[in-house]
Amino acid sequence: MLLVVQLLGVLVYPAMEGSRGGRVAFEILGIVVLALAVFSVRSTPGLTWVSICLGIPAVVLSLVDAMNPTAAIVPISAVLHAAFYFYAAYSLLRYMLSDHDVSADELYATGATFTLVAWGFAYLFVFVQALKPGSFTAAVNPAGDRSWMEMLFLSFTTLSSTGLSDIVPISSWGRSVVMIEQLAGLGYVAMVVSRLVGLTVTRRT
Repeated sequence: MLLVVQLLGVLVYPAMEGSRGGRVAFEILGIVVLALAVFSVRSTPGLTWVSICLGIPAVVLSLVDAMNPTAAIVPISAVLHAAFYFYAAYSLLRYMLSDHDVSADELYATGATFTLVAWGFAYLFVFVQALKPGSFTAAVNPAGDRSWMEMLFLSFTTLSSTGLSDIVPISSWGRSVVMIEQLAGLGYVAMVVSRLVGLTVTRRT
């Protein structure tokens, strides 16, 4: 369910941009993703109370920002969201690595963990942009702030190692975070995906 809702979010987020109602709907969908991530952590070696302590403040700040946008809230909310998604991804990663039998839940967890990491880095990009405006540029409206969908697009293209998109980091901090995500993407494929393939081949043999 976590993976399905996140992929659904990728498809419907563009329709939510540009209006107050869409912003509220965006935050509600984000709350659903957070709740599903907390539920997922309950089934892993991760600590549920840690995810709840990170998730509740993130939800509250998201709702406050949706109702009354304030520049000071954005970096705090972004770093809390990033910490939450990274912890949920870490918990799912521990769950996958502790199991030596490949089943359907490991395969879905592989996809869900990837999207959690992508969400986490997207919020890190938002955090960097809030602290240092102009850290990212694009082919369209190069001088403006990048939207959430643009940050998520940059995160997916970077994490999947398909190359940078038309969103380009131009500040040192922006480039630093992108380089860390590139390393995380390579490590994820090498450590998790290759392990699942190896276990699957071994079981069939």
